[in-house]
Amino acid sequence: MFSFRRSVVVLAVISLVSLGALAQSTSSSSNPPAQDQAQQAGAAQNEKGPATVQARIRARKEARRAQAIHDTYSQLYEVFVGAGYQRFTPGPNLQRATMYSWDMAVSRFWTDRLGLTFDGRGYYGTAFVGLNPYSLTRPAISHYDVLVGPTYRFMLRPRYSLAGRVEGGVADGNFTGDTNGFGSKVLGLYSDGTTYAFAASVIGEVNIAPNLSLRLAPEYMANGFGSTLQNDLGFTYGFVYRFGKQ
Repeated sequence: MFSFRRSVVVLAVISLVSLGALAQSTSSSSNPPAQDQAQQAGAAQNEKGPATVQARIRARKEARRAQAIHDTYSQLYEVFVGAGYQRFTPGPNLQRATMYSWDMAVSRFWTDRLGLTFDGRGYYGTAFVGLNPYSLTRPAISHYDVLVGPTYRFMLRPRYSLAGRVEGGVADGNFTGDTNGFGSKVLGLYSDGTTYAFAASVIGEVNIAPNLSLRLAPEYMANGFGSTLQNDLGFTYGFVYRFGKQ
């Protein structure tokens, strides 16, 4: 009887020890995945942290850049004062003459990119008409243009911009003022008069301040002096002042 009881006690002790060892083993095997998950989460956070910081920095830079562009080009009005150069044909059989001009223009913008320009110019030069019995070889000539047309900025940057512009209007020519009364036809010049004018230009501007810039604009011009289509090349340059915050 005593032997049987002792055996039962021994078996009970062995069972308790075995259950304890099994529970400890189960707990130990379940802990590592939890630790691994925590480590993986921390690593992912560390990897995501710098990327998020860089994204925020880029977003702030883009926001500042967009604000600078808007502050520069959101003005309602733009005034241009400058000068110009043109290679002009003064007569049907004469060589091209160099013309220098003054140029003033006012633009009204409805968006940062799109506006309407009113342009006034005066061109002055001398035409070489060749040797003749009147001793007039280089008479002074001039023409005055009034143009209007749309301007569109297709590249906007805080420091510079590029735009395109097309204009149409009228040109008034004065080719007889320096002919001593002999007239223009005798010297091979076009007759005085008013005709159509057309201009297309690419405008480059470098900003000195948000409301002040320097402009250079290569240009193609056409007119109808002599009842024929005249094609001339040149450029304008000068200062641009913007005002009237939208």
